[in-house]
Amino acid sequence: MTDTTPFRLPLVAILRGITPDESVAHVGELVAEGYDAIEIPLNSPDWREGIARAVQAHGDAAWIGGGTVLQPEQVDVLHGVGARFIVTPNTNPTLIRHAVDAGLQVVAGFATASEAFAALDAGAQMLKLFPAATYGPGHVRALRAVLPKGTPLYVVGGVTPESLSSWLASGADGAGIGGELYRPGQSPETTRAHARAFRLALADARA
Repeated sequence: MTDTTPFRLPLVAILRGITPDESVAHVGELVAEGYDAIEIPLNSPDWREGIARAVQAHGDAAWIGGGTVLQPEQVDVLHGVGARFIVTPNTNPTLIRHAVDAGLQVVAGFATASEAFAALDAGAQMLKLFPAATYGPGHVRALRAVLPKGTPLYVVGGVTPESLSSWLASGADGAGIGGELYRPGQSPETTRAHARAFRLALADARA
């Protein structure tokens, strides 16, 4: 993991579809499991309240952020409730600059080298290859040959505990984990069990 990423554990937990009433308990289980980067996508029910509650309860222990961020106005709301990072599905330079100016870390979604450089030029501090499974570890390896050294690169989309090691070996710094971690309606205990499987896979990959 590069020194320029703020996350201690290079696994971003994505709680897509979580409700405000569920967010505190699930985030608590993730924090207890050692996760310190947790994303609640903005297409989740009442995302503003869900993120606000998570920040209030666990913001001292973890970076809480919003995902699928598309509009500068959404950045303003996230900043107002104490979110510390945003994740985008694209490389909109206006949005990225707005978030950086607000003091937020930006994980910008990209697919090609051109998009990656556009995001970095706009000020994004981290990159997210999405959907990673469509491109494969070879794509990450090729990107590493041209990206600036030390650029934090996460892979998202189709990453499993079994495939995590191949992504890291290809040059990814870490992964965002969504559907393999959390599905709406599951218990906090199930979320923690899935989170543990990824953490153990990370430890094995580093061994």
